[in-house]
Amino acid sequence: MPEASAGRMHDVVIVGGGPVGLLLACLLAERGRDVVVLERRTERSGRSRAIGIHPPGLRALARVGLAADVRAGAVEIRDGRVMCDGRVLGAMSFSGAGSVWSLPQLATEALLERRLAELAPGALERGVAVGGLRDRGTHIEVMADRGGETTTVPARYVVGADGVRSDIRSLAGIGWNAWPGRAHYVMGDTRDDTGEPATALLHFEPAGVVESFPMPGAQRRWVAWVRRPPARLDAHVLATIVASRTGAGFDLASASTPSAFEARQHLAERMSLGRVALVGDAAHEVSPIGGQGMNLGWLDALSLDRELAAALDAGAPLEAFTRYERTRRSAAARAMRQAAFNMAMGAPAAGLRLRLRNAAVRALAVPPLRAVLAQAFTMRWL
Repeated sequence: MPEASAGRMHDVVIVGGGPVGLLLACLLAERGRDVVVLERRTERSGRSRAIGIHPPGLRALARVGLAADVRAGAVEIRDGRVMCDGRVLGAMSFSGAGSVWSLPQLATEALLERRLAELAPGALERGVAVGGLRDRGTHIEVMADRGGETTTVPARYVVGADGVRSDIRSLAGIGWNAWPGRAHYVMGDTRDDTGEPATALLHFEPAGVVESFPMPGAQRRWVAWVRRPPARLDAHVLATIVASRTGAGFDLASASTPSAFEARQHLAERMSLGRVALVGDAAHEVSPIGGQGMNLGWLDALSLDRELAAALDAGAPLEAFTRYERTRRSAAARAMRQAAFNMAMGAPAAGLRLRLRNAAVRALAVPPLRAVLAQAFTMRWL
């Protein structure tokens, strides 16, 4: 294996090279800590995933010197508008709360990878699966498999940043509890023909919500609630949903292949155990409706970076540092409650329920509640 993980004792092994694991690695490397990132995938995923970088997330990226790079490559979302049946229910400006920046996760990960390579060359190792953990009291041994060859990687602490199906969470024996909030959606990207290059558009329609957000390259992402995933999903299907509910055009010639996903919510029973800690989706699965997950994970990374620095200085197990557990579980629970509310608001509605929903949106769009809504949308409460 590369020198970064061959034999010697590392300060921290991070399992998972997504945006959260990479940010934590950059933060630790900036402190001069010996950190290695083990990633199962051999290359970055090209799937259409997170795009929203909220003000707290941008501040986290600024900690490792990437805020200017994000702004240079992203689209600034300066305002949002909520509609139903062609009528505007409410509008909000993010000027007071801070803009949301739209940048595909693939590009964000590329920036983080480049920064980690500058801070700790060779720290990211791809094509490495983790099959076991051994707690030796003073350190953890990670059983790392590269192409059938198993190597022991010792570290003082191990961080699971390996997503919803976290191997590290399972190996550590940490439970995974379901929370309210579950729904199906389809999404896809196409040329932005809305004439609203800096506006998030939320259509709270009787048949279910349709959201759209600007993206770099004059593109727009469309996300639509569906009762169940279509048996056959292509750009024509998504275009039909968008047109039937909103009347908006959806350019088929420039459309990406759409995807379907199920939004679910889970919270780990604990965020740390002994010398193992969890961050991001490994610790909490938050519905992507509202765009909170990646940003929430980055704030986990900021908090855990501080706790790891203290733990490394003290040589104590992570469970001795309860602040990370308390503050980040609380933040995750709040994010899941907001996401569950977002999903409920976006479900189909008719009759009295539709009128009540529209009235609630209108009320939230009136000062001073409008400022509160803008702060919630931009995750300033984190």
